[in-house]
Amino acid sequence: MDRLVKWKQSAGRMPLILEGARQVGKTWLMQEFGSRYFQSSAYVNLENNAIMQEIFQDYSNTDRIISAISAYCRTDIVPGETLIILDEVQEVPYAVSSLKYFQENAPEYPVIAAGSLLGIKYPEPRAPYPVGKVDKLRLHPMSFTEYLLAAGENQFVEWLLSRDIDMLQAFESRLVRHLGDYYYIGGMPRVVSTYLDSHDYHQARNIQLQIIDGFEYDIAKHLNSTQASRARTLWQSVPMQLGREQGKRFLFSELAGSGRARDFKDALQWLIDAKLVTKVRRVAKPGIPLMSYASDELFELFLLDVGLYSAMVELDIESVLVKNSLFTEGKGGLSEQFVCQQLIAEFDVTPFYWASSKTPAQVDFIVSHDGSIYPIEVKAATNLRSKSLRAFSETYGLHGYRFSLAGYKEQDWLTNIPLYAVSLLLEKPDAM
Repeated sequence: MDRLVKWKQSAGRMPLILEGARQVGKTWLMQEFGSRYFQSSAYVNLENNAIMQEIFQDYSNTDRIISAISAYCRTDIVPGETLIILDEVQEVPYAVSSLKYFQENAPEYPVIAAGSLLGIKYPEPRAPYPVGKVDKLRLHPMSFTEYLLAAGENQFVEWLLSRDIDMLQAFESRLVRHLGDYYYIGGMPRVVSTYLDSHDYHQARNIQLQIIDGFEYDIAKHLNSTQASRARTLWQSVPMQLGREQGKRFLFSELAGSGRARDFKDALQWLIDAKLVTKVRRVAKPGIPLMSYASDELFELFLLDVGLYSAMVELDIESVLVKNSLFTEGKGGLSEQFVCQQLIAEFDVTPFYWASSKTPAQVDFIVSHDGSIYPIEVKAATNLRSKSLRAFSETYGLHGYRFSLAGYKEQDWLTNIPLYAVSLLLEKPDAM
C-alpha cells in the first residue's frame, strides 16, 4: 500500500501493472487502494467480458475507452480523482497495449492493471506490449512481518523495524509460536484471514487445498495434456525435493517416469511465469553481479508460499502444537522455503545458492544488496555447526549470516539471526 501511494504521488507516474500469482490479494489491494486514496474507482474485470474485449480492440483510442468504462461502471471518471482498475488484464492483451496510450495521451487518469498470468498469455502478436510506458509492482504472499500485523502484534513489528533485539528476545517464545503458525498457515491472504478469524487449523488447511486445486486447474486449462502432466509433476515434486537431507539441486531424475531436463523445460518455464515456483540458481562464486556466475542447469525450486508447502507435504497440526517440533531434524526444507519466501517478499532480492563441485560443502542462499554479498545458512533448530559457511566466508573474505532458533549474536565472521527476525538482515527497499 505504501508503494501504491508513492506511485500515486510521483510526478512521472505511468500506468501501473500489478503482477503476482493468483490468490495473493491483487484485487483486494487495488480496490482498497482506490477506496482509501481516491474519490472514486472504476473497476473492470476483463475475464469473460465480451463488452470490454470489443472496446479494447481500438486500444489507442483512450477517449473512447474512458467513456466505455464510465458507462460500464456507471460512474463519472474524473481526472486525478478516479482510479481506473483493469483486473485479469491478461485475458485482453489489447487492454495491456492501451496502457501505452494512457501514458502518452491521458496521463492525468491513474490506471492500475493486474494479471496473474501475464507472462503466459501475453504477448499477442497484434497487440504490442507497452515497453517503457508502464510502472510495475509485484505482489507476493504476506511476509511473516505482515502476518504479525494481521495477528495484531504491531509492537513486535515496531521492534523489528527499530531493530530492538533485547525486546524481541524477551518475547522469543511468543514470536516462535507465531512462527510455527506461519509455517503451517503461510501468507496467502485468504488462508491467513480464515485462520485469524477462526483459529481453526482445519479450516485454514481446507482453503490451502482449494488454492492448490485452483493452481492445478490453471495448469490443465492453459497447457496441452502432455505439458500439463509435466507441469503438475514438477509442481508436486518441489516440496519433496526440498525435504531431501543431502544435496542442493533439483533432480529431474527423481520425477515420476523417465525425467529428463529437456522434456520438462517448457513446463518449468510455465510454472516460473505463473509465479508458482521460484528458481534459485547455483553460482560458481560470489561475484557481482551474481547472475553473471549463475547456472541455468543447476538450481533449486521453491514454492511461492510456505503454507502451501506445508499442505502439500501434509504437515500435521501436532507439529505446530508441540513446542519446537516444526524445527527439529527433517524439517530443514520447510525452514529453507520460509527463508527464501522472506528474502523475496521483504527485500525484493534474487536469491542464489552455492555448492562446491569437489566437496559436500554448500551455502543455502547468497544474495547481493547495495554492492555487498550476503552468504546465508539456514538451520531448522539450534544445531549451530556451520562448517560450510565458515569455510566459504574465509575463502572469499565475506561475513556470514545464519538463521536459526538461537538468539541474535554477532561474531567476528558470523551473525546469527533468529528465524522470526529474518527482516533484520537488510534494510528494507524504499517504496517505488
